[in-house]
Amino acid sequence: MYVITVLFSIKPAYLDKFLPEMLANAATSLKQEPGCLQFDVCQSTENTNQVYLYEVYQHQQAFDDHLNSAHFLSFSETTKNWIEDKQISSYIQLK
Repeated sequence: MYVITVLFSIKPAYLDKFLPEMLANAATSLKQEPGCLQFDVCQSTENTNQVYLYEVYQHQQAFDDHLNSAHFLSFSETTKNWIEDKQISSYIQLK
């Protein structure tokens, strides 16, 4: 398994626009990408402008396919100016 975590800091003025876009991107990823096994969208209880993603893919190639998907590219273009900061980490499952 290949795991991705993303921590977004969203500009406060755009949070109400960002959240539905993010949820739609997650739902489309799960529906259209066979290699996307889990896609959780979470919001901080201490700082509501922080959004955390937990994504699980079958392997790194499935994640690479996600990055090149039409829906992800559209999401990225739509939201790029709404994001203050983004931290991405990747992990592999230990057996």
